Amino acid sequence: MPEPDEFTQKQSAEAIQLYTAYRHELDLSEICGRFMPYRWWTLPDPLGGFWMPYSSMLSDYAAELANIINDLTHDVHRLRAWARVAAALSDKEKLAVSHEFINTLGTVALGRPYATKSRFAFAAGHLCHQADRTKDLQGWRDEFPNERALYLDDIDPICRRWRRFRSFKRRVEPIAGGAFKQATGDFRNAYNHRFSSRFLIGMSAMVTRIVGEDGRICYGIGGSEPLNLDEVANLLAIERDHCYRAFEAFQTLVAEHCAAITAFDFGSEGTPLS
Repeated sequence: MPEPDEFTQKQSAEAIQLYTAYRHELDLSEICGRFMPYRWWTLPDPLGGFWMPYSSMLSDYAAELANIINDLTHDVHRLRAWARVAAALSDKEKLAVSHEFINTLGTVALGRPYATKSRFAFAAGHLCHQADRTKDLQGWRDEFPNERALYLDDIDPICRRWRRFRSFKRRVEPIAGGAFKQATGDFRNAYNHRFSSRFLIGMSAMVTRIVGEDGRICYGIGGSEPLNLDEVANLLAIERDHCYRAFEAFQTLVAEHCAAITAFDFGSEGTPLS
């Protein structure tokens, strides 16, 4: 295999230098926030095959929810470290660090609140549906929405019989809300369907077509400033904290399920149901 040319070697050396500076900042700074736990629920042991769908779903969904929220905690920490490094960089170096590191980190991080909100709805809907067997075994039907994306309003009819669902829903609703969408320039939709703001350096959307309330068309000239890394980290820290509270409410909802499943399996007098 031929050796890389001089230009490639120079790029690699500069990238290593930038990443080393970032790791130095990251290692010296404290991770703010906390990490979501794993394997925190209690189901009957042994658990009958009747409840294997619920048990398997819970194990999968709870771990993935913890993973994505913990990733968001790391994202905030990493963005703040990069912000400190970038403060001393030239424009050329900012372009390099954005291309090599920040664009991917920022794009994924700004999408996590939306993904987390959807996953909470998906998990709660399926788990409540399975746990509903404890409330009306004879009347229970395995009927569930076929939508690939589930929203809180979609699962409300399925989950409303569980007392803890209302609190859970209130905790999930603020995630990726209107304030976050506006402050980020609706980054997720713009990135996927139009042209989003850049990170750290570079203007975008220099011309915008605007339709007035009277139907008249005009064009705005000026463009969008790049997203400031500190500001993005602060916005994501708010979303992170929303996710922490939603996870706690999810744990409480699952605890209600587990208590109902335990009572169902062992009956009101502590003897197994036949």
